[in-house]
Amino acid sequence: MDPENDRRSAARTPFDIWIEETSDQATYFQRSANLSAGGLYVENGVPQPVGTQMALRFSLPDDATPIRVTAEVVRVEKETPFGMHLKFLQIPDDAAHRIARYVEQQRG
Repeated sequence: MDPENDRRSAARTPFDIWIEETSDQATYFQRSANLSAGGLYVENGVPQPVGTQMALRFSLPDDATPIRVTAEVVRVEKETPFGMHLKFLQIPDDAAHRIARYVEQQRG
Protein backbone atom coordinates (compact mmCIF):
# COMPACT_ATOMS: atom_id res chain seq x y z
CA MET A 1 0.00 0.00 0.00
CA ASP A 2 1.24 3.49 -0.85
CA PRO A 3 2.17 5.29 2.42
CA GLU A 4 0.71 8.57 1.15
CA ASN A 5 -2.69 6.89 0.68
CA ASP A 6 -2.54 5.01 3.97
CA ARG A 7 -5.44 6.34 6.07
CA ARG A 8 -4.66 4.26 9.12
CA SER A 9 -3.81 6.18 12.25
CA ALA A 10 -2.68 3.27 14.42
CA ALA A 11 0.34 1.00 14.06
CA ARG A 12 -0.43 -2.39 12.54
CA THR A 13 1.20 -5.75 12.75
CA PRO A 14 0.80 -8.89 10.63
CA PHE A 15 -1.96 -11.02 12.12
CA ASP A 16 -2.68 -14.29 10.32
CA ILE A 17 -5.54 -15.88 12.24
CA TRP A 18 -9.13 -17.01 11.69
CA ILE A 19 -11.82 -14.46 12.58
CA GLU A 20 -15.44 -15.40 13.20
CA GLU A 21 -17.66 -12.74 11.60
CA THR A 22 -21.37 -12.61 12.38
CA SER A 23 -23.76 -10.14 10.76
CA ASP A 24 -27.51 -10.08 10.18
CA GLN A 25 -27.11 -12.25 7.09
CA ALA A 26 -24.77 -15.06 8.18
CA THR A 27 -21.69 -16.23 10.02
CA TYR A 28 -18.38 -16.46 8.17
CA PHE A 29 -14.91 -17.56 9.10
CA GLN A 30 -12.39 -15.30 7.42
CA ARG A 31 -8.63 -14.94 7.53
CA SER A 32 -7.12 -11.74 8.89
CA ALA A 33 -3.93 -10.20 7.52
CA ASN A 34 -3.11 -7.46 10.01
CA LEU A 35 -4.28 -5.95 13.28
CA SER A 36 -4.14 -2.60 15.05
CA ALA A 37 -5.70 -1.20 18.20
CA GLY A 38 -8.40 0.35 16.00
CA GLY A 39 -9.26 -2.46 13.60
CA LEU A 40 -8.09 -5.21 11.32
CA TYR A 41 -7.84 -6.23 7.69
CA VAL A 42 -9.50 -9.40 6.40
CA GLU A 43 -8.16 -10.74 3.11
CA ASN A 44 -9.32 -13.27 0.53
CA GLY A 45 -12.75 -13.53 2.09
CA VAL A 46 -16.33 -12.60 1.40
CA PRO A 47 -16.33 -8.78 1.39
CA GLN A 48 -19.39 -7.08 2.85
CA PRO A 49 -20.58 -3.63 1.72
CA VAL A 50 -19.03 -0.52 3.28
CA GLY A 51 -21.01 0.43 6.38
CA THR A 52 -21.91 -3.16 7.29
CA GLN A 53 -21.59 -3.75 11.01
CA MET A 54 -20.69 -7.15 12.36
CA ALA A 55 -19.70 -8.96 15.50
CA LEU A 56 -16.18 -10.39 15.45
CA ARG A 57 -14.65 -13.05 17.64
CA PHE A 58 -10.98 -14.02 17.62
CA SER A 59 -8.14 -14.89 19.95
CA LEU A 60 -4.65 -13.51 20.14
CA PRO A 61 -1.77 -16.00 19.95
CA ASP A 62 -0.89 -17.39 23.39
CA ASP A 63 -4.12 -15.92 24.84
CA ALA A 64 -7.02 -18.36 25.12
CA THR A 65 -9.60 -15.72 26.11
CA PRO A 66 -11.62 -14.77 23.01
CA ILE A 67 -11.92 -11.13 22.03
CA ARG A 68 -15.39 -10.01 21.01
CA VAL A 69 -15.86 -6.68 19.25
CA THR A 70 -18.31 -4.87 17.02
CA ALA A 71 -16.73 -3.64 13.81
CA GLU A 72 -17.74 -1.77 10.68
CA VAL A 73 -16.53 -2.20 7.12
CA VAL A 74 -14.82 1.06 6.18
CA ARG A 75 -13.23 0.05 2.87
CA VAL A 76 -13.42 -2.90 0.50
CA GLU A 77 -10.70 -4.07 -1.87
CA LYS A 78 -12.46 -4.93 -5.12
CA GLU A 79 -9.39 -6.20 -6.96
CA THR A 80 -7.82 -9.57 -6.29
CA PRO A 81 -7.15 -10.33 -3.52
CA PHE A 82 -10.50 -9.28 -2.14
CA GLY A 83 -10.45 -7.84 1.35
CA MET A 84 -12.17 -5.67 3.92
CA HIS A 85 -10.79 -2.98 6.19
CA LEU A 86 -12.67 -3.13 9.49
CA LYS A 87 -12.82 -0.47 12.19
CA PHE A 88 -13.61 -1.48 15.76
CA LEU A 89 -16.73 0.32 17.00
CA GLN A 90 -17.34 -1.34 20.34
CA ILE A 91 -14.53 -3.05 22.18
CA PRO A 92 -14.27 -3.84 25.88
CA ASP A 93 -11.45 -2.00 27.64
CA ASP A 94 -9.62 -5.21 28.58
CA ALA A 95 -9.70 -6.41 24.97
CA ALA A 96 -8.45 -3.04 23.71
CA HIS A 97 -5.53 -3.21 26.15
CA ARG A 98 -4.70 -6.79 25.16
CA ILE A 99 -4.71 -5.89 21.46
CA ALA A 100 -2.59 -2.77 21.99
CA ARG A 101 -0.08 -4.76 24.05
CA TYR A 102 0.06 -7.52 21.41
CA VAL A 103 0.62 -5.04 18.56
CA GLU A 104 3.33 -3.25 20.52
CA GLN A 105 5.10 -6.54 21.34
CA GLN A 106 5.03 -7.63 17.69
CA ARG A 107 6.40 -4.32 16.46
CA GLY A 108 9.28 -4.68 18.94
